[in-house]
Amino acid sequence: MSTSTAEERLAAKGIQLPAFTSPVYQYVAVVMHSGVAYVSGQIPRQGNDVFVTGKVGAEVSLEVAQEAARRCVLGALSALNASLGSLDRVERVLKVTGFVASAPGFTQQPQVIDAASALLFDAFGEAGRHARSAVGVAELPRGVPVEIEFVVAYRE
Repeated sequence: MSTSTAEERLAAKGIQLPAFTSPVYQYVAVVMHSGVAYVSGQIPRQGNDVFVTGKVGAEVSLEVAQEAARRCVLGALSALNASLGSLDRVERVLKVTGFVASAPGFTQQPQVIDAASALLFDAFGEAGRHARSAVGVAELPRGVPVEIEFVVAYRE
């Protein structure tokens, strides 16, 4: 890759991190402990609102759900950047867990969450490859179709 930082690699693809917003409930966006950062579940946002609501395979298409997954990752990266001071401290993305609010019979959760995995690879290269779970669920907060959390190793 010709650029060196995660933000530069994203910018080269026309992607900018959204502004970080603190959680409104009784938890923190990121917990850092002994070189590992746990990023709380992020929902897809568009400014201060949710990007889309509904179940994937019913009201939400696969393509819109994939965009929702990317927006979840961007929100998570924004939280991580605010906590670490720089995404350059990310040593490796370890684990991604994606939750997909699924209509009955929808079984393409891996394809939805693959959009998140691809974005992490775009940001961090090989260090963005990770273990992953893609889980179908009945409901998610605020009616969104996707929520994503992840765990990264960081340089102290």
